[in-house]
Amino acid sequence: MRVEASDRESAWNVFGRGVLHLSVLIETMRREGYELQVGQPKVIIKEIDGVKCEPVEQLTVNTPEDCSGKIIEFVTVHKGEMTKMELVNDRVQLEFTIPSRGIMGMRTYVMNVSAGEAIMAHRFLEYQPYKGDMPHRVNGSLIAMEAGTASAYALDKLQDRGRFFIDPQEEVYAGQVVGENAKEGDIVINVTKAKNLTNMRTKSSDDKAVLAPPVRFSLEEALEYIKEDEYVEVTPHAMRIRKIILDELERKRANR
Repeated sequence: MRVEASDRESAWNVFGRGVLHLSVLIETMRREGYELQVGQPKVIIKEIDGVKCEPVEQLTVNTPEDCSGKIIEFVTVHKGEMTKMELVNDRVQLEFTIPSRGIMGMRTYVMNVSAGEAIMAHRFLEYQPYKGDMPHRVNGSLIAMEAGTASAYALDKLQDRGRFFIDPQEEVYAGQVVGENAKEGDIVINVTKAKNLTNMRTKSSDDKAVLAPPVRFSLEEALEYIKEDEYVEVTPHAMRIRKIILDELERKRANR
């Protein structure tokens, strides 16, 4: 692992072998009491004989036969090439060569598609010429509008917007990513809105809020999930995702 000072004060560039390697360092610092923010991991691009090159890895996936098609499709979209396919009983052994960029976020997808039954491993192979642009997460983020305490009433009314990363009664702040938008693009929402108290009672107003369980990321999953304009905020007591620019108006100006 290599650490270098960046051009910004109190910021460091950390070079390691994969997201897991970086996660071990971050988790160790968290347990020692440090508070830090981590940007989106990126692969190290090299210029070899005047050609822009990127790291390519050998990927092996052992999966049930019925979900192999979706995994092959995912790898192909992310510039991977299949080198071997072997059927053993009701499972399929797949081997690919794929850029390291394409593996980021793949573990979560493979586990979801296979209901946790797939076994995935990868190792560095060599540097090859740059494969071109690669698709990233399409879904936007749900961003908290203001600081306060998230209410079950607000979360219930906003469930059709997407899936949430927080529970009711959890403290949030403006610019915090509280969920994933079901569609493309970011949306700023008010998750602290409380129910109006009146002396009128109707059946519809007294319905209880039924909330889907929030999505909980591990540190490694969060690092693979975030976009370029987001940080993973790590403290001894919590892990959150936030926008680099917290203020909504400042974000709009920067996007222009």
